[in-house]
Amino acid sequence: MSEQAVTFTRKDYQTDQEVRWCPGCGDYSILAAVQLLFAEQGIQPENTVFVSGIGCAARFPYYMETYGIHSIHGRAPAVATGVKLARPELDVWVIGGDGDMLSIGGNHLIHALRRNVGLKIVMFNNQIYGLTKGQYSPTSEQGKITKSSPFGSIDQPFNPVSLALGAEATFIARAHDMDRKLMMDVLRRAHEHEGAAFVEIYQNCNVFNDGAFEGLTAKDVRADMLIDLKHGEPIRFGAEGEKGVALNEFGECVIVDVAEVGVDRLLVHDEHRYDPTLAFAISRLAEHPGMPTPVGVFRDVARPVYEVQSQQQLALASERDGAGDLAKLIASGSTWTVN
Repeated sequence: MSEQAVTFTRKDYQTDQEVRWCPGCGDYSILAAVQLLFAEQGIQPENTVFVSGIGCAARFPYYMETYGIHSIHGRAPAVATGVKLARPELDVWVIGGDGDMLSIGGNHLIHALRRNVGLKIVMFNNQIYGLTKGQYSPTSEQGKITKSSPFGSIDQPFNPVSLALGAEATFIARAHDMDRKLMMDVLRRAHEHEGAAFVEIYQNCNVFNDGAFEGLTAKDVRADMLIDLKHGEPIRFGAEGEKGVALNEFGECVIVDVAEVGVDRLLVHDEHRYDPTLAFAISRLAEHPGMPTPVGVFRDVARPVYEVQSQQQLALASERDGAGDLAKLIASGSTWTVN
């Protein structure tokens, strides 16, 4: 007798905790997208773990009816790596903001990505520190006046997608909190991916950085400002597809008028191209979020997965040396007798 399939709804992933973000915060729409996606995909709550660091986004595990770990500032990828190595069969998600992940947590993030640990890392990017009340973050634009940069930030901001590509993450995507369909599409792809998946979501902080992405996400400008990446298709955008992306003589991506250069000149997006060079060039189209900006999946390639290789090594060691004796292991190799 076969087991009857269980149908989930969003309510199955909602906890009894009061959701405590500022009214109007973009985090609400991301939470809704994740819960709706989980219900749609029938993701088992008991097989899922959310790990977060510190910040507004880090409250996420409290609001998901799954297992959760609210860890320490910047260390969520490291904690999640430990969970995935110990229990590789679990779905392990990492949630954090741009400050948590790219400042104190930057080192942990890049190593989780380069190792290709099977984590689903979702970074909420609002270009500000929200929980600590409005200091500039690693993604804040130069000249940003905040409580910690009263004369304007002089720091060069990170491009998170470029950073992830530099770390050679095997899945990289970008979405924004005003488009639930796009969020669910890229998060679905991230969940299905074998290996490290990194998703940047532009998220509005309506208290300390309101409207940071309005020039991209407002309904009346989206067609001209958001470049929807579609695998196997020429990269074009605009209400009538009148704009496109081509390569110049230096191999850099530039925006062109399709009528002037022709469709044949346009760059065809290949998210499965193993070499990340072209994906990196696409990620550099927008020097800041006030320029036409690519969204969607930048890269989706296959590479050996860290926890799978780790389990294979453990199995090989067990096969070679037996079931394992801790006392024997401690006394093996070089030992010293201390009088």
